[in-house]
Amino acid sequence: MAARSAGRGWRPQVSEAPGPTSAGTLPVLPTLPVLPTLPVLPTLPVLPTLPTQPVLPVLPALRELLPGGGLARGAVVTVAEFGLLALALAAGASADGAWCGIAGVPEAGVLAAVGLGLDVERTLLVPDPGPAWAQVAASLLDGCELVLLRPPARAPAQVRQRLEATLRRGRGVLLVAGDWAGAQVRLRVLTRGWTGLGDGHGRLRACCAQVMADGRGEAAVPRTRWLWLPAEDGRVTAAEPADVPVPDPGFARHLQVVSG
Repeated sequence: MAARSAGRGWRPQVSEAPGPTSAGTLPVLPTLPVLPTLPVLPTLPVLPTLPTQPVLPVLPALRELLPGGGLARGAVVTVAEFGLLALALAAGASADGAWCGIAGVPEAGVLAAVGLGLDVERTLLVPDPGPAWAQVAASLLDGCELVLLRPPARAPAQVRQRLEATLRRGRGVLLVAGDWAGAQVRLRVLTRGWTGLGDGHGRLRACCAQVMADGRGEAAVPRTRWLWLPAEDGRVTAAEPADVPVPDPGFARHLQVVSG
């Protein structure tokens, strides 16, 4: 066999015929179906976040007494003494759907407050919380938007601070019958006069009271309003100056309660 000399222009002979690969023949994949084009959905508008109502509503007759026209959330509001004014403040919030708690007031006239709008199904009563009144009030504030409390004594500073911290966390309102140092709003009745009494006899039908509100911040400027507390129909309404009865300072000494 003659050998070819390796010279210029020589190159190896490569077979151009394809042969089987070591991995074998690859399978033919099926053709995937063409998916239909999805319609383009319109872009929905971004709805604004509804703000938390900054105040609990009150009865219309009480709105002008309070900054913002209601009871500010996270605030302590005091009424000098327990009575229809305190119940009226709670009734407005309850009528709007708020859960309310009443603690330390065993003589609370709930029926009278129902006539003002208090919802008994959303009201928790603790007539006598005893020595644990602060813990009871804190528990009520955790679940209620308004708590009407009459402390058995002046609250110490540490107790006030703990309850106020619970109050701010839950964004409720603490309505205190009595004194509370540092309260944002204070309400009290300055004077009152009754109608329905004749010349030495009769029935008390309505009470017209002058109510003043003051306090701190927006409530620093005192506000005074005449209110029917209650009117003859049992409601709390604004009183017209011409309707205000003039009380006789010496008349109360001659009043005598009779049955019937």
